[in-house]
Amino acid sequence: MILGPLALTGCTRSSEPPSLPPAGVYDHDAAGENSRAEPVPTDGTAGSVTRPLTEAGWFCAQVRANADGRALWCRIGHRDQTDTVYPQVAQFLLDHDDRLAWAWFPHAEQPADPGGGDQVVDAAAPVLAAIWSDAGDRMRKEIDDFNRDLRDRRVQRSDEIPRIAWRDKHADYSYSGIDGLMVTARDSSVRRWPFGAEHYATTMSSAVDDLRAGGYDCAYPPQENCNRPQSNGYFHVTLRDDQIITARFGIGSQIESGRQRHPLSEEFPNGLTFLTEAVRGPVTERIEEARRSGTGFAGIVAGTVVIIDASRGSVGKADFAAYFDIQIGAPLAATLPV
Repeated sequence: MILGPLALTGCTRSSEPPSLPPAGVYDHDAAGENSRAEPVPTDGTAGSVTRPLTEAGWFCAQVRANADGRALWCRIGHRDQTDTVYPQVAQFLLDHDDRLAWAWFPHAEQPADPGGGDQVVDAAAPVLAAIWSDAGDRMRKEIDDFNRDLRDRRVQRSDEIPRIAWRDKHADYSYSGIDGLMVTARDSSVRRWPFGAEHYATTMSSAVDDLRAGGYDCAYPPQENCNRPQSNGYFHVTLRDDQIITARFGIGSQIESGRQRHPLSEEFPNGLTFLTEAVRGPVTERIEEARRSGTGFAGIVAGTVVIIDASRGSVGKADFAAYFDIQIGAPLAATLPV
């Protein structure tokens, strides 16, 4: 049974949920695209919306910009009892006057604590309150009512996904158990959303032969997911046309007597050629540092977002085996995966 949308007191529900991404926002030629990642400014709206997240342990960056706006991306990794990481992100789009135009708080891939609170609410409430003082409490109440009514089964059968929508003087809001919370400001908009990635990434067609040389099974086009059976490795990309936007891959590490027994060249014999020459060296060294130490990382390297989630199994004081899930670059706002 699929549950239908709720009609809660005080809420205005639009006939259709907002699309991901909003229609037409990426249908434009390059407009001064800048894909060099930068720390989020500490002042202005950017600082206000990200400060509650960074104070709670999130990593945030300004990941791209163009003539009309700039995109911010925040991320935290929740670990469960098996040491598996479940990422949670938040995305923001600001206009050229430093006003929030759009925000998205997707659900984490899996709740770190299924019996705990709503992670979307916990992330979004202080962010909204930081720029619109009355919006955080209203959002928390709407979603709490929604979740309570779902638990109490106060909904009818329908072919629609259960969701709730409301508006206030600041924005239109839409929430569902599938998409999380989307916020569209009422007094600000960005017509052309930034889409650049040329600073840090090459094209998939130029990288695929090197991936195959490293033992990856790739059939591009159309495949955007490659696998390396002999090492339980994977290589996934998100693309805009042929341009790589994000690259995610898994690789192991085995340190014995202080030496790496699983060199990067086993899986990438020609190096990380899906990265541009400008960033390839520094990013490779940051990954190798993590593989030597068995530790994770989230930050900006040579103007590039680098996320490294480490799962380490100790063998001895100086010896260990580990597996790393690595992400290079940040996705375009309002696109999947996040």
